[in-house]
Amino acid sequence: MEVVMHPVGFVRTDSRNIPKHYSISRVEGDLVIHEKYREGMEGISPGDRVIVLFWFHKSGKFNPGYLTQHPRGDRRRRKRGVFNLCSPLRPNPIGLSVVEVLDRTGTTLRVRGIDMLDGTPILDLKPFKDF
Repeated sequence: MEVVMHPVGFVRTDSRNIPKHYSISRVEGDLVIHEKYREGMEGISPGDRVIVLFWFHKSGKFNPGYLTQHPRGDRRRRKRGVFNLCSPLRPNPIGLSVVEVLDRTGTTLRVRGIDMLDGTPILDLKPFKDF
């Protein structure tokens, strides 16, 4: 089976100091969604939280040696499986972040919680709901 994905937009941020995880990020930036998906953004408003699925476009090529890795920044800890880490070195370099919508102008969402690099391709957006 072949899986083909096409970005629905991209991340825009001026920050060069990107945190390693959205849960500790206060960085602001924009999620710029392509115009052809405008209707798909209906109902997204300031104050909402949005799940961003994205492509680690700067990640290195995956190889079997990355199936276990040390948690980032802590070589003293025991290696863990890639599916138990937020590492960008993955078989399919898909990332997930939860951001807070600050503003919406057309197809651009101003958000807080960026842990993605400028230009990162966005694969999908989903609502984040606390149940």
